Amino acid sequence: MSEVSQQVPTSAARVWEVLADGWSYAAWVVGASHIRDVGASWPAVGARLHHSVGPWPLVVHDYTEVVACVPREVLELRARLWPAGEARVKFTITPAGADACRMSVEEHPTRGPAAWAHNPVFEGVLNARNVETLRRLADLAEGRQT
Repeated sequence: MSEVSQQVPTSAARVWEVLADGWSYAAWVVGASHIRDVGASWPAVGARLHHSVGPWPLVVHDYTEVVACVPREVLELRARLWPAGEARVKFTITPAGADACRMSVEEHPTRGPAAWAHNPVFEGVLNARNVETLRRLADLAEGRQT
């Protein structure tokens, strides 16, 4: 399991705009290389985002599905990347003043080899990946115009 958070000098609304824009995922989710399609109802529960992961020509195609959504507060996903497995990924946004918020991400591998590889080295890599993911998300949110 990985759980990381970061305070950013921008509003929860701006962070939510990035999370709610499925086409932006390849710009901030570490490892995602291409977004192939985004369901019209994204980020509603059940909506899917079809992504590719990895460098060409070693690209894996799969999808991520929304399992819970509270606009401007929580987005929980079932992220698939077979044959590596699946994970539950939960993004939480908490206001921290007039123009600041705290973003957190929790990632729990749930199925496949990623779930079986539960060890300190794997968790360290997952934490580092999620720290960078939040940094990229923050950069995009801070750069958004209202």
